[in-house]
Amino acid sequence: MPVVSKIVGRLPLAVFLLLVLLAAMGGQTAQPASPPTIIFMTDFGIVDDSVAICRGVMYSIMPQVRIVDITHDVPAFSILDGARFLDGAAPYYPAGAVFVVVVDPGVGSTRKAIVAKSKRGQLFVLPDNGLLTLIEQRDGIEAAREITNRDWMIGAKLSSTFHGRDIFSPVGAHLARGEDWTQVGPEVPVAQLVRLQLQPATIDEQGLHAEVIALDGPFANLVTNVDADVFARLGYKLGDKVTFKMGEHEITAPFVKTFSDVAIGEPLLYIDSRGHLGFSANQAFAAKKYGIKPPVKLEIPRKK
Repeated sequence: MPVVSKIVGRLPLAVFLLLVLLAAMGGQTAQPASPPTIIFMTDFGIVDDSVAICRGVMYSIMPQVRIVDITHDVPAFSILDGARFLDGAAPYYPAGAVFVVVVDPGVGSTRKAIVAKSKRGQLFVLPDNGLLTLIEQRDGIEAAREITNRDWMIGAKLSSTFHGRDIFSPVGAHLARGEDWTQVGPEVPVAQLVRLQLQPATIDEQGLHAEVIALDGPFANLVTNVDADVFARLGYKLGDKVTFKMGEHEITAPFVKTFSDVAIGEPLLYIDSRGHLGFSANQAFAAKKYGIKPPVKLEIPRKK
């Protein structure tokens, strides 16, 4: 102990304080910072090299980037499904996340390629064709800019049919690298952004007037535009049987918590994992069983 005291007594004060701090930390090591992340979605599918090429462009600009795929199986040309999947995934990523979305039936036309910043602080690199509609409804859009900066694109001559490679992927990588997003190009007034014309669910004295808008994945469950709190206003409780009209079909199904609450092959209404009213048939592919192809009208009376 006397030897330690002599050594400590000879140390500069700053070094001594540093040693005390390290001892107090108990040998803890700092956690490594998470790598920059791009969340990527397209309707390209995976039967050819399109997705791999886009990922290669991103890696060539930002080798350390982490790319997370939402899906590359958005139904071809379906802006509504792209908007729906984007809206479903975005809440699970933090402010500062960069989304690159290419569902672009208007590629090569006069539609704008843009970067938009939501009021949550997330950045979206995509065509201005309505893909942001549901994000705007939930989070709001703070600002948007048209992509015109050729230094952020690739290729001496831009393709008229592969902006996913030439524009959206490199711009996403520049943003993930931390470059100033306002350098991408001139501001676009938020009010001028393209929006999908979606009809909201409504309730009157007769009941609910809504729409089946999509299929839920490979199981052919039917997704509606009815939020759980809107459906609750009709008065139904778990276990109640509901008779409703879906397209040309009149169907009676119980309102239950999950698929196994009914026998195999039987129909059910339920609140899905995104908080919307859904319709299914337990292990029986409801859309095929009832011959329903969205979009179709949905009419549900108030509970008597």
